[in-house]
Amino acid sequence: MVLKFLFVDAKITKMLKKSGFKAIFALKFLIRQVDMDDILQQIRAELRRSMNGVASKSMREKGLHYKLNFGVDIPRLRQLSERYPVDAQLAELLWRQETRELKILATMLYPIDEFDIEKATEWVKEIPNHEIREQVCMNLFQKLSFADKLVQNWTDSADKEVRTSGYWLFARLLIVKSDLVDRAGQNGIMEKMIADLSSDSYFLRLSAQGALKFLGRTSKELSQKILNGIQDFQTLDDAVKNEIFDSLSFEFAE
Repeated sequence: MVLKFLFVDAKITKMLKKSGFKAIFALKFLIRQVDMDDILQQIRAELRRSMNGVASKSMREKGLHYKLNFGVDIPRLRQLSERYPVDAQLAELLWRQETRELKILATMLYPIDEFDIEKATEWVKEIPNHEIREQVCMNLFQKLSFADKLVQNWTDSADKEVRTSGYWLFARLLIVKSDLVDRAGQNGIMEKMIADLSSDSYFLRLSAQGALKFLGRTSKELSQKILNGIQDFQTLDDAVKNEIFDSLSFEFAE
C-alpha cells in the first residue's frame, strides 16, 4: 500500500508541473482510479470473510464455473452493495473481474440513468452463464426505460445466448408487470419462443418456456395460442417436448 501511494505521489508531482485543465483532469482521474482500486480491495476482503466453500463447491458441481467463486449468497451481496457507491466506473471495474460475486455486485451498483442501450448491447454479449443472466436482468436490464427495445433486438438475434437473455428479460418484465411488455410486441416474440422450444440449447429452451409461462398467465387468449402452437408436442416421441407440453398445460389449466 505504501509503495502504491509513493508511485501515485510521483505521478501527481509530474502532473502538477504541467499547466491548464488537462493536468487537473488527469489528476482527478488518477485519484479516482486509486479510490476505485481501494474499494475493489475492500470488497474482496468482505467477500473472503463471507466465503461459503460448501456453496461454491455445489455451484461447480451444478456446472456454474467461475475463475473465482466465494459462494456468497444473494441476500448477503445485497447487504454489501448498500455499503458502496452506485457508480458507473466502479460497476465497470467489478464487471470486468472474473469473479462471481463481483459481477453480481456490478449489476447492483450501475446507475440506471447512466446505463445506455450501447452499454446493454455490450454487456449482453459478455454474460458468462445463466446465473449472471438472471441477476443482470433482474437487477439492471428490467429497470431500464428502453428494456422493451432490448427485448425486441435480442429476441431477434441469431446468437442463441443473446436470444436466451432476450427471453429471460421478457419474462422479468412480465413478472414485474411492466408497462413495457405491450411495447415489446408480445405476439411476435411468442412465435419466436415457441420455435425455440425445439432448440438443442437447454437454457434457450428454459428461458423460452419460462417467458411463455408468464405470458400465458396474462390472458386466456394468449395461453390458448401458446397451447395451440405446441399442440403436436404431446404426441411426439420426444420426452423433452412432452414435458414442456405437460408443464405449460398444467400452468394454464383453469
